[in-house]
Amino acid sequence: MTSSVRIDADDKAKIKEIVSEILEIDAEDMTDTSLFKEDHDADSLGAIEILSALERTFGVEIDQAELTRMVNLDGVIAVVADARAAE
Repeated sequence: MTSSVRIDADDKAKIKEIVSEILEIDAEDMTDTSLFKEDHDADSLGAIEILSALERTFGVEIDQAELTRMVNLDGVIAVVADARAAE
């Protein structure tokens, strides 16, 4: 599903902060398309933590099936946008 809900710059910054903190990736080293696991050696167990933090921060519900899309920052942003659109 492609969402028409836009994520603003503040929300993108918040998402990047959440991801970098949980996966222990330096935010400056992370691009929108760099892969968490392959490019940053991130632990895949952090994905559940990210999902939970996004739900709390943005007040949305995200299906665990979406974890497969959350491989980079663009994917995480798209998942949050889709979750907002579904609300």
